Amino acid sequence: MPRTRADAERLAGAVALKPDEWNQDFVAQRPAMSTPGTWAVLDDSCRWQRHTLPAGVLASLSRYSELPGGTDAATIKVTAMVTVHASPAGADQRLSTTLEEVLRCPEQQIRTGERVTGLGSLGNPFGKGDQKYADDTVYEAGHYGVDGVRTKGGDAASQGQYTYQWLVARLGTVTVGVSARCAAGCTQQRLSQTAIDGLVRMLQRIRTSLGGVG
Repeated sequence: MPRTRADAERLAGAVALKPDEWNQDFVAQRPAMSTPGTWAVLDDSCRWQRHTLPAGVLASLSRYSELPGGTDAATIKVTAMVTVHASPAGADQRLSTTLEEVLRCPEQQIRTGERVTGLGSLGNPFGKGDQKYADDTVYEAGHYGVDGVRTKGGDAASQGQYTYQWLVARLGTVTVGVSARCAAGCTQQRLSQTAIDGLVRMLQRIRTSLGGVG
């Protein structure tokens, strides 16, 4: 696992998916990536902000991509996040905090004019059921909305379909996450597949980058 900030930044840059690595139809959002030397923090007002990296975090990178929707297709927005901690305990605490944040803030502002509501989360550590691909995982789901725009989130959610998902996994000192949301409504299956595919690919990249089995 990386022990220096430089090594951690190289790993984060190699693991976080770029737009065309989701598939050829994805493009970069604006901004396309997070500010160097910062990480995402949910503040006391339940708003996501970028703060300077704290002690114990070597590097953090988020890349923002989207699949533009046509007449009959939903716009899907995704975030690929990689954070490299100085210790496994620090990375483990990050996942614990993720679970607690949903209880504290079931409604969150993720960007100006964009919010998620009705959030719920579930932890799934290694060895529980068939979870054998990461040291720990957290799954979060809810409804996604844009201020001033009425989406299909409510109707979809009432049918067991969600328009927002957030998957986080830990391997050693590294946490990776995928946020996937639909601006115009789409099935839970489609959104889940997008998020799961992205998370699996980043976990494979961590193993490959660190000399393990892909």
